Amino acid sequence: MRSNLRLFVLVGVLVGLALALFVSPFASAEPDGLEKVSAEEGIDGTTSEHDLADGPLADYGVEGIDDERVGTGVAGLIGTLVTLGLGLGVFALIRVLRSRQDREGRDRGASALAG
Repeated sequence: MRSNLRLFVLVGVLVGLALALFVSPFASAEPDGLEKVSAEEGIDGTTSEHDLADGPLADYGVEGIDDERVGTGVAGLIGTLVTLGLGLGVFALIRVLRSRQDREGRDRGASALAG
């Protein structure tokens, strides 16, 4: 059962990385719904730039990569890896906290039986 879960997660990660790297460069350049509404309401940042407008991953690209499709693919890959890393970190933290709670529960149970 555990090896099936690992295989499932591994395949999911590989599919996510492949989509980010190879499919995202073909996404439409037209604004999505959120961008369209923010432009209609005047909150899209066209009047004033936000703090990350000049960041290394601004506008779904990577600073220094001139080919727009390659830059978008690399930005998607970086975003997917960062998201995966954050998710793994959260799950690792949850595992540590659960393990600590289980140990404390066993210790309390053992002392209650001994006392």
